[in-house]
Amino acid sequence: MLATHGLGGLVPTAELLAAELLTNAHRHTRGPYALRLRAAGPGRLRIGVWDSDPTVPPGFGPGSEPARAAPDAECGRGLELVRACAEEWGAHVLREPGASKGGKLLWAECGGAGG
Repeated sequence: MLATHGLGGLVPTAELLAAELLTNAHRHTRGPYALRLRAAGPGRLRIGVWDSDPTVPPGFGPGSEPARAAPDAECGRGLELVRACAEEWGAHVLREPGASKGGKLLWAECGGAGG
């Protein structure tokens, strides 16, 4: 799909970002989750993963630092990878009045100046 829109060069980074964000939602939330892709400007892609848990993980909230995995740990580096490979990243807590779904959206962008 990315190649069709002239963004084929973003495939490796986009796959990594999507895989890490989806894995985080799968491992750390109990409800449903979904992948969202959208253009974020010329040559840029925003990868978002919504899940039903409103808790923003360390490293994605304003001014927060990611949790550090032990050097010999076999997991726990996913969001560090996202931060290292994305041009920008962030989170939105979704609390709409009367909405049946809340949760959060973690997002990361690739493309543009850094590739």
